[in-house]
Amino acid sequence: MSDAKLPDHKSDDKTVTGPAAVVGLERGEAQPDQVAALPEADEPSSYVDTPHPIETRTGMWSDGSGDTSGYGLIRRVVELPSQPLPSDGWYAGVTARLAALVPDALERVVFDRGELTFVVARETLTAVIGQLRDDAQLRFEFLPSVSGVHYPTDSGAELHVVYHLQSMTHNRRLRVETTCPDDDPHVPSVTPLYPAADWHERETWDMFGIVFDGHPHLTRILMPDDWVGHPQRKDYPLGGIPVEYKGATVPPPDQRRSYR
Repeated sequence: MSDAKLPDHKSDDKTVTGPAAVVGLERGEAQPDQVAALPEADEPSSYVDTPHPIETRTGMWSDGSGDTSGYGLIRRVVELPSQPLPSDGWYAGVTARLAALVPDALERVVFDRGELTFVVARETLTAVIGQLRDDAQLRFEFLPSVSGVHYPTDSGAELHVVYHLQSMTHNRRLRVETTCPDDDPHVPSVTPLYPAADWHERETWDMFGIVFDGHPHLTRILMPDDWVGHPQRKDYPLGGIPVEYKGATVPPPDQRRSYR
């Protein structure tokens, strides 16, 4: 094996100007430090209103069932938090960059416990995800998870889909969240952009009944093909398990006892 010294890697540190600085850049022209130099969003408050309540929880179980915890008077409002984006770090720069690339796409920007979430309409989801993946100043190349959430009392947005994204280039993580109503549970598939979303979207369909339009093969992945219903929805019955003798059943856990 030769001991000859390998040539030094030539870095490209020239500043990007012109149209390439506005739209997606090629990977070789990416400027990792340029996001911090971007103009910040007009006002962080333009994306942050009052906290958005989603549902109210009482006790351990939902309304209408026995509270086996004995704490039925506990009342907790679940809401999307409302905090301004911090002035330091990459959060404001990435938010401003995405807002410039896909105008009016951000319905809400949620910053809580050091984590950033973009709430977007399903009609703009594909454009937002595409820019987050392809733009060199964003470059969220990896989608490790797609998950569903069901909020029965969030009128018009009962079903939520959450996309977790990671940038290997810039070492950042964020979420993108979109919603759809119970009576029209359709969201565009991101599998053409992130092939890794294939099985995640199938699981979300299986558990929550959210239809991902454009998915190559949207079938159940955990439950049998002939299973009725979607088990992780909050309106899904907790069960009664039939037993094989004397026609007996094991009642659902919320009906076994009640302290009220």
